This record gives sequence, structure tokens and C-alpha cells, in this order.
Amino acid sequence: MSTAPDRAAALIRTLGLQPHPEGGHYREWFRSGAPVQPGDGRGTRAALTCIDFLLRRGEFSAWHRVASDELWHLLEGGPLRLWLMPPTLERVEAVVLGAGQPPRHAVPASWWQAAEPLGEFALCGASVAPGFEFADFAFARDDAPVREALQRLRPEALRLL
Repeated sequence: MSTAPDRAAALIRTLGLQPHPEGGHYREWFRSGAPVQPGDGRGTRAALTCIDFLLRRGEFSAWHRVASDELWHLLEGGPLRLWLMPPTLERVEAVVLGAGQPPRHAVPASWWQAAEPLGEFALCGASVAPGFEFADFAFARDDAPVREALQRLRPEALRLL
């Protein structure tokens, strides 16, 4: 019988996942050929991008933001906790995917987010529209007001910087 750590390792191999700068493992598997022009001054982007993303117990997706909407879908394993903070830095929310809760969640553009598995692993799909570009990405560890807001609102979530 296969164990959860074995299954996570098999998924990393089978899906060709590589280490992600924010933590965990990923592989982009779709990038739309349709160009779109976001209305916020960014240059042309692919209409949609999709990745497979896997976090094992003890790994996390570090606090970051993306300039586009991001849709998370729990595909296997789980549950997964998403930590969320709006650009106003006024509150921190925690949403669980799986474990009797919906297996998906939409993160609005420019919201701060982090994620951690609550079980042995969580395999997720993440879709970004307009499509993801690293130029549209920022880490919270590089943003003093975000770090200060986390300290004030949810100091337990600072470990995910």
C-alpha cells in the first residue's frame, strides 16, 4: 500500500513538477495563445495560465500577491489552508479547501495570499487570468507594511513569510 509521502513524490515525478520560488513544486501546463490587454497599465498578457502546484507537509506557499485573479482547485490530498489579506491590509482571512468545505477558491487580483497543507500533501490547480507573469508577482517578505499588518492581525501567519 502506498503512503501519502510516496504519493506526493510520485505526483512530483509524474507531473514533472519543479521547485517553486514561493515554496512547493509546480509546472505550468497551459498558457493561452490569446493575448489580452489588462486595463491596469500592464503590458499584453496571455488570457489564461494554469499550473499544477503541490505542497507537502511542512512546505508552504509564502505570502505573495499576483496582479491578476487566481483560482485555486484542490485536486488530491488536502485539506489546504489559504491565508488571504486584501490590498487595504485591514484583515486576514483563512479559507480551507477540502475537509467538508468547497475544494476551490478565487483570490481577487492584488490580494496577498499564502497556503499550507493541513494533511500530508495537497495537489492543487491554479489558474490565473489575465495570465501569470513573474513581473506581476511580489513577495510579502519584501513589503514592510504587509509584514507589520500580519504582525498586528495574525502573528501566527508570519511563519509563512
